[in-house]
Amino acid sequence: CIGIGENGHLAFNDPPADFTTDAKVLVVNLDEACRRQQVGEGHFPDLAAVPPQALSMSIPAILAARTISCVVPDARKAEAVRCALAGPITPDCPASALRGHADCWVYLDEGSAGLLAQI
Repeated sequence: CIGIGENGHLAFNDPPADFTTDAKVLVVNLDEACRRQQVGEGHFPDLAAVPPQALSMSIPAILAARTISCVVPDARKAEAVRCALAGPITPDCPASALRGHADCWVYLDEGSAGLLAQI
């Protein structure tokens, strides 16, 4: 199970994400929006405590899975969900890559689905 971040990241692949790497796992630089999300979700006490880098599965490695489950709660992620599901497929919204997968299930709540015209 993976998630979509407030900035449209998928796993820890922040925009702009590499959609073509051969690597399965990457050391990624976390942008400030992602780091602030980690604080906001209570994973770290403040921005200074959030590491500047993380390990993440790459976008191609995620898309190689037979089935993908993605859980996206909260209204604060509504714009990212809209970009991922209704915008262009682009490295600027890494989660948009999910639309190229044949068996991807995205679970939303009312808040995260709030900017979608239809579900």
